[in-house]
Amino acid sequence: MITLIGKNLAKKNMSFVFQGSAEECESCRFKATCIDSLEEGRKYVIKNIKDIEQKCNVHDGGLVQAVEVEQADIEAFIDSKKVFEGSTTIYNAPNCDIHCVFHDLCFPEGLLAKDKCTIVKDLGKHNGACGKDFSLSKVILHIE
Repeated sequence: MITLIGKNLAKKNMSFVFQGSAEECESCRFKATCIDSLEEGRKYVIKNIKDIEQKCNVHDGGLVQAVEVEQADIEAFIDSKKVFEGSTTIYNAPNCDIHCVFHDLCFPEGLLAKDKCTIVKDLGKHNGACGKDFSLSKVILHIE
């Protein structure tokens, strides 16, 4: 899909989480191209940069560039019993109230509760200490 991003942010393979639009976006003539195809809270990766620039008062530098994006694959910890490369799973964050160094992998940005995902790659069992003694494996997930 095509979207617009601040010119100084338009770099191939850069990822970002769409946090929603600014108030100024609602009346912008580029709204449909820029933000309507993006889902708030989702992580995207820039796959290609187009030779199209537009003026934009929201972005630093006053310019946006057209880019081709797709939803990013997400690295996460999930229950080891659910891990089988190529299989699909429904993502549910662990029932955990501990904020440890692994928090970002148990609750990764861009992944929402009940997302249907394909396990793209099994990166192995988590060998660190889990405060809840969960059996976790690190995986790469693709949202369906």
